[in-house]
Amino acid sequence: MPRENLQTRKARAQRIMAGLRAAYPDAHCELDFSNQLELLMATILSAQCNDRQVNIVTASLFKRYGSAADYAAAPLAELEIAIRRIGLYRNKAKNIKAACQALVEKHGGEVPRTMEELTALSGVGRKTANVVLGNAFGLSAGVVVDTHVARLSRRLGLSAQTAPGKIEKDLQALAPRKDWTQLSHWLIWHGRRRCFARGPECARCEIKADCPAGQKVLDPKLTPEQQKKMRARV
Repeated sequence: MPRENLQTRKARAQRIMAGLRAAYPDAHCELDFSNQLELLMATILSAQCNDRQVNIVTASLFKRYGSAADYAAAPLAELEIAIRRIGLYRNKAKNIKAACQALVEKHGGEVPRTMEELTALSGVGRKTANVVLGNAFGLSAGVVVDTHVARLSRRLGLSAQTAPGKIEKDLQALAPRKDWTQLSHWLIWHGRRRCFARGPECARCEIKADCPAGQKVLDPKLTPEQQKKMRARV
């Protein structure tokens, strides 16, 4: 693809979002939750862990602890046992207990709804705060940048950055604020279902016409073996 100015990249981003919207009309957060506190706990647990494993653990965790006060009062060793199937469970148990103590002491046991208040909690960075604000409160404060969003942003030529914060700024500049939360869902779903880290399904991709990496892989001048090698490098 030729070099783009911002206006051209925005137009291509809009086509990409339209394609993803059509491909994944039901895209949503795949963590199981029924309230703001549950989503906060699940998102803290999801760091470096897949959603499927988190949902297995939270199915019993949420039955045992129904409020921030419950988590805050629980012995640390008890919390560790409750989430031991999650990677980094000891550190996450400490963060959950500390975060919930802060919720009780500073927020009346309720999950706050501002970026500043959320990121002040233990174990909560901008990514976690964006998940909670966008999916529990319906507030478009930013774009969630996980491994899928970061990978696809580079492949799609939407950002050349590697730092999550810089990728987020690039995506915010390309998408309307009202679409920030859904954009992350579309990219995550596409990353999990089509644009894999290894062996992306470029030939079947719904947005290949607007993907620089896909265009390289599908170059008709390449042999099938060359396309396979190119796909391994994108």
